[in-house]
Amino acid sequence: MSLMSLARALPDPVKTAIKATRDNTGLAMVRLFSGNGFLSSLYYCFISREFDREHRAVLLGRLQFARLMRSKGENDAFLRRNVHRLEKGLIMRPRRSTFAEDYIGPTVRCYADAAQTGEVNGQQRWANDVLTDYFSAVGSTPRIDSAKRAFSSAQNPDESNRRVPYPHSQLPECPVSYEELMTLFRRRRSVRWYQDKPVSNELIEQAVRAAALAPSACNRQPFRFYVSNDPAKAADVAKCAGGTAGFHDNLPCVIAVVGDLSCYPEARDRHVVYIDGSLAAMQLMLACESLGLSTCSINWPDVEEKERLLAKKLGLAYHERTVMLLAVGYADPTGGIPYSDKKTEQDLIVFN
Repeated sequence: MSLMSLARALPDPVKTAIKATRDNTGLAMVRLFSGNGFLSSLYYCFISREFDREHRAVLLGRLQFARLMRSKGENDAFLRRNVHRLEKGLIMRPRRSTFAEDYIGPTVRCYADAAQTGEVNGQQRWANDVLTDYFSAVGSTPRIDSAKRAFSSAQNPDESNRRVPYPHSQLPECPVSYEELMTLFRRRRSVRWYQDKPVSNELIEQAVRAAALAPSACNRQPFRFYVSNDPAKAADVAKCAGGTAGFHDNLPCVIAVVGDLSCYPEARDRHVVYIDGSLAAMQLMLACESLGLSTCSINWPDVEEKERLLAKKLGLAYHERTVMLLAVGYADPTGGIPYSDKKTEQDLIVFN
């Protein structure tokens, strides 16, 4: 008889006692090793290997960032971050006469490398316009002057539709009342039952266009949306997650929100992919709701076997981490939706 069969054959009280002993022993170990940071590191080095993937993914992300910095015009995250830093410097009150000396040279070099590719995309236009305003506003220092000369040779002047900081008064009026917004929030429910009706790629693109407007740390937008817009492929991806066994074959489309750790040179930013990815995912779900599509966010815990499986199916690099999965489709009107009682503002607010 196998060990597994033997365990199943044990009486329930014995199995309960074994589980309680195992849980209590595990808790005692946690209590012992949680005493300080050194002991905690020993615990996750010798007793639990649950953070192995994160450790290696962060290191590989940093290595990829360094490789991109040595290539020509490929480090999108570096250019995005620094142009955004320049924008923040330009809107400061009072604005310093000189700023960004420590990174303006590498920023211009990255912009110039990107400009040499021949394609002028939105990011390059934005970088060009912000750099133009920066050099017009900033004072003179040797490093700034050197960067200004380098920028002049790569500059692409275009006075139409300039992408630069603007006053708050230029924002469009808000057409949505609080009650209308609350209606949208109440309509956004986790839907698990869908009609047998395809979701057009055009609608997905519209929703992602809205998601791209979500806030992102230094505008790096360290995420992508991997879309499986076919019932068979959607089910195959959804099966990788826990808790989908009862409904994954019913999903017409599944989107994996994937964070990219190669957007950061330092380990301290390793959690930003989850923050920014989640902000974009929420905006994506609300956009889908406004387009007549329902969604369901599918939890993605850090389970090594599942990480490997999904990474293989989606073709992810090791430094790319799945944030969550989203089911998308046209809701079945007869499908049930959990009530999911929510906490109140009194439960959630702590006034300091």
